[in-house]
This record gives sequence, structure tokens and C-alpha cells, in this order.
Amino acid sequence: MSDENRPVSLIDVSTYLPGDPVGADYYAGFAETDALAENVMFRAPRFRHHVAPDETAIDMIERAAAGLIERHGADVVTGADVLITHTQLPDMPFHGGGGGMAHRLGMAPTWVIDLHNGGCAAFILGLKVARTLLGAGEGRTALIAVAQNAAGTVFDQPDIRRKAQAAVPGDGAAVGLVTVSGAAPVLDVECRTYGEYAGDMTVVMDPPRKWWQAGPGQACIGFTESKITKVLARGNRQVPEVSYTVCDRIGVAPKDIDLFVTNQPNRVFLRNWREALELAPERHVDTFDECGNLFAAGVPVNLDRAVTAGRVQPGGIVLMAAFAHAGDFAAAAAVRWGGRAGECS
Repeated sequence: MSDENRPVSLIDVSTYLPGDPVGADYYAGFAETDALAENVMFRAPRFRHHVAPDETAIDMIERAAAGLIERHGADVVTGADVLITHTQLPDMPFHGGGGGMAHRLGMAPTWVIDLHNGGCAAFILGLKVARTLLGAGEGRTALIAVAQNAAGTVFDQPDIRRKAQAAVPGDGAAVGLVTVSGAAPVLDVECRTYGEYAGDMTVVMDPPRKWWQAGPGQACIGFTESKITKVLARGNRQVPEVSYTVCDRIGVAPKDIDLFVTNQPNRVFLRNWREALELAPERHVDTFDECGNLFAAGVPVNLDRAVTAGRVQPGGIVLMAAFAHAGDFAAAAAVRWGGRAGECS
């Protein structure tokens, strides 16, 4: 049976932010002269959260799933047929976290799929994979689990925290619940791969070495003014393009959607995307100053916060969109929100 005849819904999302908020003054105390310090890409948020030194991605997903269990019961998690995961910084370099997450959550799913190429758009990619599998009859329930854990690890290394890029990321995790149901149908999903840009995101050390080789120098992202200019141009183009494509297919003008939820690399992208869709600020979720750049966790964390704050009502159309890395992937999805368990309509 195709997904066109078997409706699939994003029923709920539950999230977790580790520890107390870390203020911008933390990084100000370490900052040194950085040629990129004034670049719009690295204007720091007021706060972000950091994963604890002994906290694993599996720990984060377990804590993120607690809200789903509280609202829907443990059986909806333990009985899920599909688990789709994405971890920004895997606990182990040789395998993804899906198996360990399934075990910790008490699951025995038929499908465990670890995604990596989705980057900041991984939640939307996971939604497409879940919709495809469930729509094809490969089960009735899927979980999409994403963990961003690079802020308190990679970006808080003693040498790296002095760089402008270090103050932007934040850590967090989310778990989405997807079921065969018409309660909150996924209306459309668009995913695009731009493989020609995949090599533009690099990890660098000084002195140079491969990321897996032992040696001096701590790893960070290899930003240059030229690369930043390219990423800004790609992101400004790609997110509106996939958003307009989805809106066109569902027959709704972008300016008429009820809630726009994106990843949040910086304030400039957030403003440009909102303006490209002709949306008022109150219809575009922005948690950048509270959470920083949450990478893949940004879309589901923003959605969770918007739902909790009552910013989208049952029946409203939620448009999610994001791009990844240096622009090698972008995706958008539209959902007719069905309301949260226990929520008054």
C-alpha cells in the first residue's frame, strides 16, 4: 500500500536541553583576536546549553523521550516498529547510536536506521524515511531521535572556545512520534541533495592532520571568508526553494502557513528566510538567543516550544525547513498539526 493511501502523522515531539543555560559572557572570557569575529555567521546568542562531560547521546535521547512516555505511555515507545536516529557527534566512531538507543528505550524495532547526511535537516529527512516505511506497510509507529552534542564537546575545547565559531552552537535532543494515522498528517516532504557542495565543510587542526590521527592541535570547523559567503548564499536560496516547493504541492501560499519552523544557524538566516516567505515574526519560531544553533535538534526543539506555548492550534499547517552543512542538503515538510495529548482545542 503506498503512502498516498496510508496516511502518516507526526503525532508529537518531545525534547531535552542539558544543564543550565551558558551565557555569552562565558565565551567573552576566553575570546581572542579572530579574523572572523565580526562576521554575521558568528554573532553569539545570549545563551546556549552544553552537554555534560559524562553525558552520552543515548542519555540525551532517553531524557528527550520522557515527554512522549508521559503523554502517550511507555508502550508507544517500546512498541515502535521503526527507529530513525541522527547524532551530531556519535559516541563511537564506527557505528551510529541507533542500536544503543533502542536498547535503552526498551525497544525491539524491525528497522533501526542511523542517518548522517541530513545534518541540520536530519529531522525532516527522518520524517520522509518514516513516512515512506510506514506508508509502505513496514509497521505502524516510528520514532525519530536526534541529538546535538557538539557544543559542550568539540566547541568547548580549551583552544577552540577562544574562536568566534565556538559561541554559536548549543546542545539538545528531540524525539518525534510518527504513526499510521490521519490525526496530524504529513502533507508533503521535499528533500534535495547538492553533492557538489559536500566537500566544502571541513575539519581542521593546526598543525594539519587527518581527524583520526593522534597529534597536537584541537579540531574545529574550517571556516574562511570565502566559504562563509558561499554558505550564506546557498542557505538563503535553498530553504526558501524547498519551502515554496512544498507549499506549491499542498496548495497553500507560504505567507498563509500558520507556523514556520527552521534550523537556526544565525539571526541573518532567520530574518532572510522569514522575509522570503513573507511571514510575520510571530509565525516563525526563533529560539536562537535561548538555545543557539542546535543543528539537527533545532527544528524539533523549536516545534516543541511553539506547541507548548500555544503558537499553533489543531488544524494549523506547520512548515518545517532546513539546510545542512555547507549546503549539501536541504529539506522541507508540511504537517497539519493535530494537537498534543491532553491539549484543549
